[in-house]
Amino acid sequence: MPKITSIEGRVLYNSRGSKTIEVDIVSDNTFLGRVCAPSGASVGKYEAVSFPDGKPEESLRVLKENSSKFIGLESSDLKSIHDTLKSLDNSSNYSQIGGALAFAVTIASMDSASKATDQPLFKTLSSESSFKFPFPLGNILGGGAHAGPGTPDIQEILICATGAKSIKEAIETNLLVHKELRKVLEKEDPNFTNGRGDEGGWAPKLNNERALEVSAQAIENLGFSLGKEVSLGVDFASSTQWDETKQKYLYNRAGFENSPSEQIDFAANIIDKYKLIYAEDAVHEEAFSDMAELTKKFPNTLVTGDDLTVTNKNILQKAIDANSCNAAILKVNQAGSLYDAMEFAQLANNNNVRLITSHRSGESTDSHISHIGLATKSKMLKVGVVGGERVAKLNELIRLSEHDLIRGMIEI
Repeated sequence: MPKITSIEGRVLYNSRGSKTIEVDIVSDNTFLGRVCAPSGASVGKYEAVSFPDGKPEESLRVLKENSSKFIGLESSDLKSIHDTLKSLDNSSNYSQIGGALAFAVTIASMDSASKATDQPLFKTLSSESSFKFPFPLGNILGGGAHAGPGTPDIQEILICATGAKSIKEAIETNLLVHKELRKVLEKEDPNFTNGRGDEGGWAPKLNNERALEVSAQAIENLGFSLGKEVSLGVDFASSTQWDETKQKYLYNRAGFENSPSEQIDFAANIIDKYKLIYAEDAVHEEAFSDMAELTKKFPNTLVTGDDLTVTNKNILQKAIDANSCNAAILKVNQAGSLYDAMEFAQLANNNNVRLITSHRSGESTDSHISHIGLATKSKMLKVGVVGGERVAKLNELIRLSEHDLIRGMIEI
Protein backbone atom coordinates (compact mmCIF):
# COMPACT_ATOMS: atom_id res chain seq x y z
CA MET A 1 0.00 0.00 0.00
CA PRO A 2 1.19 3.57 -0.69
CA LYS A 3 2.95 5.33 2.19
CA ILE A 4 3.24 9.03 2.95
CA THR A 5 6.73 10.31 2.14
CA SER A 6 6.14 14.05 2.54
CA ILE A 7 3.58 16.48 3.93
CA GLU A 8 3.60 20.26 3.81
CA GLY A 9 1.19 23.17 3.73
CA ARG A 10 0.78 26.81 2.84
CA VAL A 11 -1.58 29.71 3.47
CA LEU A 12 -3.83 30.51 0.50
CA TYR A 13 -7.12 32.37 -0.07
CA ASN A 14 -10.67 31.09 -0.56
CA SER A 15 -13.38 32.45 -2.86
CA ARG A 16 -14.22 35.25 -0.41
CA GLY A 17 -10.58 36.36 -0.30
CA SER A 18 -10.13 35.07 3.25
CA LYS A 19 -7.04 33.20 4.37
CA THR A 20 -7.13 29.41 4.50
CA ILE A 21 -4.66 26.55 4.29
CA GLU A 22 -3.73 24.08 1.57
CA VAL A 23 -2.00 20.78 2.32
CA ASP A 24 0.14 18.64 -0.01
CA ILE A 25 0.68 14.96 0.76
CA VAL A 26 2.94 12.83 -1.43
CA SER A 27 2.86 9.03 -1.35
CA ASP A 28 5.79 6.87 -2.46
CA ASN A 29 7.74 10.03 -3.47
CA THR A 30 5.47 10.36 -6.51
CA PHE A 31 1.71 10.73 -5.97
CA LEU A 32 0.54 14.19 -4.93
CA GLY A 33 -2.70 14.77 -3.05
CA ARG A 34 -3.50 18.47 -2.67
CA VAL A 35 -6.46 19.97 -0.79
CA CYS A 36 -7.44 23.53 0.11
CA ALA A 37 -9.84 23.94 3.06
CA PRO A 38 -13.11 25.92 2.67
CA SER A 39 -14.98 27.97 5.28
CA GLY A 40 -18.57 28.99 5.95
CA ALA A 41 -20.27 32.34 6.63
CA SER A 42 -23.33 30.87 8.34
CA VAL A 43 -21.59 28.75 10.97
CA GLY A 44 -23.26 26.47 13.51
CA LYS A 45 -22.13 26.92 17.11
CA TYR A 46 -21.32 23.21 17.44
CA GLU A 47 -19.20 22.74 14.33
CA ALA A 48 -15.43 22.32 14.33
CA VAL A 49 -13.29 25.41 14.85
CA SER A 50 -11.60 26.30 11.55
CA PHE A 51 -8.32 27.60 13.00
CA PRO A 52 -6.84 28.07 16.48
CA ASP A 53 -7.57 31.67 17.49
CA GLY A 54 -8.84 32.19 13.93
CA LYS A 55 -5.29 32.05 12.53
CA PRO A 56 -4.47 29.74 9.58
CA GLU A 57 -0.80 30.35 10.30
CA GLU A 58 -1.23 28.62 13.64
CA SER A 59 -2.58 25.46 11.95
CA LEU A 60 0.34 25.60 9.55
CA ARG A 61 2.77 25.83 12.46
CA VAL A 62 1.23 22.73 14.05
CA LEU A 63 1.58 20.85 10.76
CA LYS A 64 5.23 21.82 10.29
CA GLU A 65 6.18 20.90 13.85
CA ASN A 66 4.49 17.50 13.61
CA SER A 67 4.99 16.52 9.97
CA SER A 68 7.28 13.62 10.92
CA LYS A 69 4.37 11.88 12.69
CA PHE A 70 2.65 11.34 9.33
CA ILE A 71 5.67 10.08 7.40
CA GLY A 72 5.45 6.33 6.81
CA LEU A 73 1.71 6.05 7.43
CA GLU A 74 -0.35 4.38 4.72
CA SER A 75 -2.03 7.23 2.87
CA SER A 76 -5.16 5.10 2.31
CA ASP A 77 -5.53 4.36 6.03
CA LEU A 78 -8.00 7.10 6.88
CA LYS A 79 -8.34 6.06 10.52
CA SER A 80 -4.59 6.16 11.16
CA ILE A 81 -4.37 9.64 9.66
CA HIS A 82 -7.34 10.71 11.79
CA ASP A 83 -5.88 9.16 14.94
CA THR A 84 -2.58 10.95 14.37
CA LEU A 85 -4.42 14.25 14.12
CA LYS A 86 -6.34 13.47 17.31
CA SER A 87 -3.08 12.70 19.10
CA LEU A 88 -2.22 16.36 18.49
CA ASP A 89 -5.64 17.65 19.58
CA ASN A 90 -7.86 15.90 22.12
CA SER A 91 -10.54 18.61 22.01
CA SER A 92 -14.02 17.80 20.70
CA ASN A 93 -13.95 20.57 18.08
CA TYR A 94 -10.34 20.69 16.82
CA SER A 95 -9.77 23.97 18.63
CA GLN A 96 -6.05 23.23 19.10
CA ILE A 97 -5.05 22.37 15.53
CA GLY A 98 -8.05 23.62 13.53
CA GLY A 99 -10.75 21.66 11.74
CA ALA A 100 -9.48 23.07 8.46
CA LEU A 101 -6.18 21.26 9.02
CA ALA A 102 -7.99 18.00 9.81
CA PHE A 103 -10.09 18.48 6.66
CA ALA A 104 -7.14 19.16 4.38
CA VAL A 105 -4.81 16.47 5.74
CA THR A 106 -7.35 13.64 5.65
CA ILE A 107 -8.70 14.39 2.18
CA ALA A 108 -5.23 15.08 0.73
CA SER A 109 -4.07 11.74 2.08
CA MET A 110 -6.94 9.89 0.41
CA ASP A 111 -6.43 11.89 -2.78
CA SER A 112 -2.79 10.84 -2.84
CA ALA A 113 -3.77 7.21 -2.19
CA SER A 114 -6.28 7.23 -5.04
CA LYS A 115 -3.61 8.42 -7.45
CA ALA A 116 -1.13 5.85 -6.17
CA THR A 117 -3.65 3.03 -6.70
CA ASP A 118 -4.86 4.47 -10.03
CA GLN A 119 -8.52 4.66 -9.08
CA PRO A 120 -10.90 7.59 -8.62
CA LEU A 121 -11.27 9.08 -5.17
CA PHE A 122 -14.92 8.01 -4.84
CA LYS A 123 -13.86 4.37 -5.27
CA THR A 124 -11.03 4.76 -2.75
CA LEU A 125 -13.60 5.98 -0.23
CA SER A 126 -16.18 3.25 -0.83
CA SER A 127 -16.35 -0.51 -1.25
CA GLU A 128 -19.51 -0.30 -3.38
CA SER A 129 -19.37 -1.85 -6.84
CA SER A 130 -21.66 0.71 -8.52
CA PHE A 131 -22.66 4.31 -7.91
CA LYS A 132 -25.37 6.81 -8.87
CA PHE A 133 -25.09 10.57 -9.24
CA PRO A 134 -26.59 12.87 -6.62
CA PHE A 135 -28.79 15.66 -8.00
CA PRO A 136 -26.96 19.01 -8.17
CA LEU A 137 -28.57 21.59 -5.88
CA GLY A 138 -27.57 25.20 -6.40
CA ASN A 139 -28.23 28.69 -5.11
CA ILE A 140 -30.03 30.90 -7.67
CA LEU A 141 -31.02 33.76 -5.35
CA GLY A 142 -29.16 34.71 -2.20
CA GLY A 143 -29.77 36.76 0.92
CA GLY A 144 -28.98 36.60 4.61
CA ALA A 145 -25.33 36.04 5.53
CA HIS A 146 -24.44 35.34 1.89
CA ALA A 147 -25.51 38.71 0.45
CA GLY A 148 -25.74 42.39 1.37
CA PRO A 149 -28.37 44.68 2.90
CA GLY A 150 -31.65 44.93 1.03
CA THR A 151 -31.61 41.29 -0.07
CA PRO A 152 -34.04 38.75 1.45
CA ASP A 153 -33.63 37.50 5.02
CA ILE A 154 -33.85 33.97 3.62
CA GLN A 155 -30.29 32.91 2.92
CA GLU A 156 -30.70 30.77 -0.20
CA ILE A 157 -33.32 29.96 -2.79
CA LEU A 158 -32.09 26.85 -4.55
CA ILE A 159 -32.80 24.96 -7.74
CA CYS A 160 -32.83 21.21 -8.41
CA ALA A 161 -33.65 19.55 -11.74
CA THR A 162 -35.60 16.71 -10.11
CA GLY A 163 -36.82 15.36 -13.43
CA ALA A 164 -33.37 15.10 -15.05
CA LYS A 165 -32.31 11.72 -16.42
CA SER A 166 -28.58 12.45 -16.57
CA ILE A 167 -26.05 14.53 -14.70
CA LYS A 168 -25.43 16.73 -17.72
CA GLU A 169 -29.15 17.42 -18.14
CA ALA A 170 -29.41 18.30 -14.45
CA ILE A 171 -26.51 20.76 -14.63
CA GLU A 172 -27.74 22.36 -17.87
CA THR A 173 -31.24 22.82 -16.44
CA ASN A 174 -29.91 24.55 -13.34
CA LEU A 175 -27.85 26.88 -15.54
CA LEU A 176 -30.87 27.69 -17.71
CA VAL A 177 -32.98 28.64 -14.70
CA HIS A 178 -30.18 30.76 -13.23
CA LYS A 179 -29.89 32.68 -16.53
CA GLU A 180 -33.66 33.05 -16.89
CA LEU A 181 -33.93 34.41 -13.36
CA ARG A 182 -31.52 37.18 -14.29
CA LYS A 183 -33.90 38.22 -17.09
CA VAL A 184 -36.86 38.17 -14.72
CA LEU A 185 -34.99 40.30 -12.19
CA GLU A 186 -33.96 42.83 -14.83
CA LYS A 187 -37.63 43.26 -15.79
CA GLU A 188 -38.58 43.51 -12.13
CA ASP A 189 -35.94 46.19 -11.51
CA PRO A 190 -34.32 47.95 -14.50
CA ASN A 191 -31.61 49.15 -12.10
CA PHE A 192 -30.67 45.63 -11.00
CA THR A 193 -26.87 45.50 -11.10
CA ASN A 194 -26.60 41.72 -11.65
CA GLY A 195 -25.00 41.49 -8.23
CA ARG A 196 -24.43 38.03 -6.80
CA GLY A 197 -23.90 36.58 -3.34
CA ASP A 198 -21.06 34.44 -2.05
CA GLU A 199 -22.30 31.29 -3.80
CA GLY A 200 -23.28 32.81 -7.15
CA GLY A 201 -26.99 33.32 -6.52
CA TRP A 202 -28.42 36.63 -7.70
CA ALA A 203 -28.67 39.21 -4.90
CA PRO A 204 -31.61 41.49 -5.71
CA LYS A 205 -33.32 44.03 -3.46
CA LEU A 206 -36.47 42.00 -2.81
CA ASN A 207 -38.43 40.77 0.17
CA ASN A 208 -38.69 37.05 0.93
CA GLU A 209 -42.04 36.47 -0.75
CA ARG A 210 -41.20 38.30 -3.97
CA ALA A 211 -37.85 36.52 -4.17
CA LEU A 212 -39.66 33.17 -4.07
CA GLU A 213 -42.23 34.33 -6.63
CA VAL A 214 -39.65 35.43 -9.22
CA SER A 215 -37.68 32.20 -8.73
CA ALA A 216 -40.82 30.16 -9.46
CA GLN A 217 -41.57 32.42 -12.42
CA ALA A 218 -38.16 31.75 -13.96
CA ILE A 219 -38.83 28.00 -13.83
CA GLU A 220 -42.27 28.36 -15.41
CA ASN A 221 -41.01 30.76 -18.10
CA LEU A 222 -38.84 27.91 -19.39
CA GLY A 223 -41.83 25.58 -19.67
CA PHE A 224 -41.02 23.47 -16.62
CA SER A 225 -43.63 22.45 -14.05
CA LEU A 226 -42.70 23.61 -10.56
CA GLY A 227 -42.18 20.61 -8.31
CA LYS A 228 -41.94 18.13 -11.18
CA GLU A 229 -39.22 18.63 -13.79
CA VAL A 230 -37.67 21.37 -11.68
CA SER A 231 -38.05 22.01 -7.95
CA LEU A 232 -37.16 24.79 -5.57
CA GLY A 233 -35.39 24.50 -2.25
CA VAL A 234 -34.82 26.98 0.54
CA ASP A 235 -32.04 27.33 3.09
CA PHE A 236 -33.76 29.37 5.80
CA ALA A 237 -30.56 29.51 7.92
CA SER A 238 -32.91 30.32 10.79
CA SER A 239 -30.22 30.38 13.46
CA THR A 240 -29.08 33.70 11.97
CA GLN A 241 -32.54 35.12 12.75
CA TRP A 242 -32.96 33.54 16.18
CA ASP A 243 -32.69 35.90 19.16
CA GLU A 244 -32.09 33.85 22.28
CA THR A 245 -33.02 36.69 24.62
CA LYS A 246 -36.33 37.50 22.94
CA GLN A 247 -36.99 33.85 22.04
CA LYS A 248 -38.06 35.06 18.61
CA TYR A 249 -36.89 34.99 15.01
CA LEU A 250 -36.05 38.53 13.92
CA TYR A 251 -36.51 39.20 10.22
CA ASN A 252 -34.94 42.65 10.30
CA ARG A 253 -34.79 43.20 6.56
CA ALA A 254 -38.45 42.30 6.10
CA GLY A 255 -39.50 44.02 9.35
CA PHE A 256 -41.27 41.27 11.28
CA GLU A 257 -40.73 38.83 14.13
CA ASN A 258 -41.81 35.21 14.52
CA SER A 259 -42.46 33.26 17.67
CA PRO A 260 -41.36 29.60 17.46
CA SER A 261 -44.88 28.52 16.46
CA GLU A 262 -45.13 31.34 13.92
CA GLN A 263 -41.78 30.27 12.46
CA ILE A 264 -43.08 26.74 11.93
CA ASP A 265 -46.12 28.17 10.13
CA PHE A 266 -43.91 30.57 8.12
CA ALA A 267 -41.72 27.71 6.89
CA ALA A 268 -44.66 25.36 6.32
CA ASN A 269 -46.47 27.92 4.16
CA ILE A 270 -43.40 28.35 1.96
CA ILE A 271 -42.83 24.60 1.66
CA ASP A 272 -46.45 24.06 0.69
CA LYS A 273 -46.94 27.04 -1.62
CA TYR A 274 -43.75 26.54 -3.60
CA LYS A 275 -43.74 22.71 -3.52
CA LEU A 276 -40.27 22.66 -2.05
CA ILE A 277 -38.23 19.50 -2.51
CA TYR A 278 -35.72 20.79 0.04
CA ALA A 279 -36.04 22.85 3.24
CA GLU A 280 -32.88 23.45 5.28
CA ASP A 281 -32.69 24.77 8.84
CA ALA A 282 -36.26 26.05 8.87
CA VAL A 283 -35.90 26.58 12.63
CA HIS A 284 -32.88 27.35 14.80
CA GLU A 285 -30.08 24.93 15.54
CA GLU A 286 -31.41 23.65 18.87
CA ALA A 287 -35.12 23.41 17.98
CA PHE A 288 -35.23 19.63 17.56
CA SER A 289 -38.94 19.26 18.36
CA ASP A 290 -39.94 22.08 16.00
CA MET A 291 -37.96 20.43 13.19
CA ALA A 292 -39.70 17.14 14.00
CA GLU A 293 -43.06 18.84 13.51
CA LEU A 294 -42.08 19.98 10.02
CA THR A 295 -40.58 16.58 9.16
CA LYS A 296 -43.81 14.85 10.09
CA LYS A 297 -45.89 17.36 8.14
CA PHE A 298 -43.80 17.13 4.94
CA PRO A 299 -42.58 13.55 4.40
CA ASN A 300 -41.97 14.17 0.68
CA THR A 301 -39.72 17.17 1.30
CA LEU A 302 -36.10 16.82 2.35
CA VAL A 303 -36.46 18.55 5.72
CA THR A 304 -32.75 19.04 6.25
CA GLY A 305 -30.53 19.74 9.22
CA ASP A 306 -27.35 21.73 8.72
CA ASP A 307 -26.76 23.96 11.74
CA LEU A 308 -29.04 21.46 13.52
CA THR A 309 -26.72 18.47 12.93
CA VAL A 310 -23.35 20.09 11.94
CA THR A 311 -21.95 16.82 10.52
CA ASN A 312 -21.61 15.56 14.09
CA LYS A 313 -22.64 11.95 14.64
CA ASN A 314 -23.60 12.49 18.28
CA ILE A 315 -25.90 15.39 17.43
CA LEU A 316 -27.26 13.45 14.45
CA GLN A 317 -28.16 10.60 16.81
CA LYS A 318 -30.10 13.08 18.93
CA ALA A 319 -31.95 14.24 15.81
CA ILE A 320 -32.67 10.64 14.80
CA ASP A 321 -34.06 9.84 18.26
CA ALA A 322 -36.34 12.89 18.05
CA ASN A 323 -37.32 12.32 14.39
CA SER A 324 -36.13 15.87 13.80
CA CYS A 325 -35.15 15.57 10.14
CA ASN A 326 -35.29 13.17 7.23
CA ALA A 327 -32.17 14.63 5.59
CA ALA A 328 -28.87 16.10 6.75
CA ILE A 329 -26.09 18.19 5.28
CA LEU A 330 -22.63 16.64 5.12
CA LYS A 331 -19.92 19.30 5.26
CA VAL A 332 -16.60 17.67 5.99
CA ASN A 333 -15.08 20.78 7.56
CA GLN A 334 -17.99 21.02 10.02
CA ALA A 335 -16.86 17.67 11.39
CA GLY A 336 -13.15 18.33 11.00
CA SER A 337 -11.62 15.20 9.52
CA LEU A 338 -12.94 13.14 6.62
CA TYR A 339 -13.01 10.15 9.00
CA ASP A 340 -15.45 12.02 11.26
CA ALA A 341 -17.60 12.91 8.26
CA MET A 342 -17.68 9.34 6.94
CA GLU A 343 -18.83 8.09 10.35
CA PHE A 344 -21.61 10.69 10.22
CA ALA A 345 -22.56 9.50 6.73
CA GLN A 346 -22.71 5.88 7.83
CA LEU A 347 -25.01 6.71 10.73
CA ALA A 348 -27.28 8.72 8.44
CA ASN A 349 -27.47 6.00 5.81
CA ASN A 350 -28.17 3.34 8.44
CA ASN A 351 -31.12 5.37 9.73
CA ASN A 352 -32.71 6.47 6.44
CA VAL A 353 -31.56 10.07 6.88
CA ARG A 354 -30.82 11.22 3.36
CA LEU A 355 -27.51 12.97 2.82
CA ILE A 356 -26.76 16.20 1.00
CA THR A 357 -23.03 16.73 0.55
CA SER A 358 -22.35 20.46 0.52
CA HIS A 359 -19.80 23.11 -0.31
CA ARG A 360 -19.19 26.19 1.88
CA SER A 361 -19.71 29.82 0.94
CA GLY A 362 -15.94 30.37 1.07
CA GLU A 363 -14.67 27.72 -1.35
CA SER A 364 -11.62 26.59 -3.30
CA THR A 365 -11.51 25.26 -6.85
CA ASP A 366 -11.04 21.69 -5.54
CA SER A 367 -13.59 19.10 -6.67
CA HIS A 368 -13.12 16.43 -4.00
CA ILE A 369 -16.62 16.84 -2.57
CA SER A 370 -18.08 15.61 -5.87
CA HIS A 371 -16.38 12.28 -5.13
CA ILE A 372 -17.43 12.38 -1.47
CA GLY A 373 -21.04 12.86 -2.52
CA LEU A 374 -20.84 9.75 -4.69
CA ALA A 375 -19.06 7.69 -2.06
CA THR A 376 -21.61 8.53 0.65
CA LYS A 377 -24.68 7.82 -1.54
CA SER A 378 -25.78 11.43 -1.16
CA LYS A 379 -29.15 12.31 -2.69
CA MET A 380 -28.02 15.81 -3.59
CA LEU A 381 -24.76 17.67 -4.08
CA LYS A 382 -25.13 21.26 -2.96
CA VAL A 383 -22.37 23.03 -4.88
CA GLY A 384 -23.89 26.12 -6.48
CA VAL A 385 -24.64 26.87 -10.13
CA VAL A 386 -22.06 29.42 -11.33
CA GLY A 387 -18.66 30.73 -10.26
CA GLY A 388 -15.34 29.02 -10.94
CA GLU A 389 -15.14 27.41 -7.51
CA ARG A 390 -18.71 26.05 -7.94
CA VAL A 391 -18.44 24.99 -11.59
CA ALA A 392 -15.27 23.03 -10.72
CA LYS A 393 -17.42 20.56 -8.78
CA LEU A 394 -20.03 20.32 -11.54
CA ASN A 395 -17.43 19.84 -14.27
CA GLU A 396 -15.94 17.00 -12.24
CA LEU A 397 -19.34 15.28 -12.23
CA ILE A 398 -19.44 15.49 -16.02
CA ARG A 399 -15.97 13.95 -16.23
CA LEU A 400 -17.08 11.19 -13.88
CA SER A 401 -20.06 10.44 -16.13
CA GLU A 402 -17.52 8.76 -18.41
CA HIS A 403 -16.76 6.22 -15.66
CA ASP A 404 -18.43 2.82 -16.06
CA LEU A 405 -18.97 2.41 -12.29
CA ILE A 406 -21.51 5.27 -12.24
CA ARG A 407 -24.92 4.53 -13.70
CA GLY A 408 -27.55 7.27 -13.87
CA MET A 409 -29.15 9.43 -11.18
CA ILE A 410 -29.93 8.36 -7.64
CA GLU A 411 -33.54 8.32 -6.41
CA ILE A 412 -34.34 11.20 -4.08
